[in-house]
Amino acid sequence: MSNLTLKQLRYFESLARHGHFGRAAEACAISQPALSVQIRELEQTLGMVLFERGARQIRLTSFGEEIALRVRTILRSVDELGDLARASRDGMVGRLRIGVIQTIAPYLLPTLLRNLSAAHAGLDVHVRESLTPRLIQELSEGRLDTAIVALPVSEPSFSEVALFTENLMLVRPAGDADKPVPDRDMLREMRLLLLEEGHCFRDQALSFCNLQSALPRDGLDGSSLSTLVQMVGAGIGVTLIPEMAAPVETRSAEVSVVPLHAPQPTRTVGMIWRKSSPLDDQLQEIARIVKQSGADLRQQREAQGEPA
Repeated sequence: MSNLTLKQLRYFESLARHGHFGRAAEACAISQPALSVQIRELEQTLGMVLFERGARQIRLTSFGEEIALRVRTILRSVDELGDLARASRDGMVGRLRIGVIQTIAPYLLPTLLRNLSAAHAGLDVHVRESLTPRLIQELSEGRLDTAIVALPVSEPSFSEVALFTENLMLVRPAGDADKPVPDRDMLREMRLLLLEEGHCFRDQALSFCNLQSALPRDGLDGSSLSTLVQMVGAGIGVTLIPEMAAPVETRSAEVSVVPLHAPQPTRTVGMIWRKSSPLDDQLQEIARIVKQSGADLRQQREAQGEPA
């Protein structure tokens, strides 16, 4: 095994994750032939085939699946050596990989990045925007340092810190502005527009309205909050959005935004990271800045007379 290299393990992990030589090579910033050579050499060193190669896709062999689990553990441990070095330095410097869910990123990040830069100029922040399940996976595999998500996540291997709570706001056509605000029973009878499957915000809206995700909803789902708000403006239905998103998403749409009656639906925004991470103290400081950024956003909305 003397010819086994860390570079080969990283290439193997990328190919196992992407299931495609071209995408894996792009992610590793090397050419596809160079990646193929390294994978072939790894297989020769191990004396076993790691991938089944088809015409259009590849998949791990049973041996490859076993190796993949161990390789990810090895790479995570290697990455944590770098984390340990960062944690030992004075001050917060170096790379910080933050995942953010898509219903938070566009609204919180401008304020958060500005606050992070002001507090810790030496940080090199890398942002990954995605759905909660993908962020959890990448955090578990050591490809992220932390993630900002809606809580709870309830992963035993993660530290979970609640930072702030915000209301969910009702968005309806501008012509409905003078109508009574519907309660959750009335909402169940309305055409409620939701994000597509995979978004945790969809599940929160369904939970508040006591609706089942499996109900047929042809044509009623959108890929972004912006799409949902524009659909409301076109008179297709109503939707719920987080209050931090309201000023951005509704400023160019013919809609009305109002808070719902008690019990008002809310979501809790928080941070998660691996309990094994050597960066725990630094991430606690990042969490403090995220919390302050959420408070700054609320103050901005109140100063502008936005619903809060």
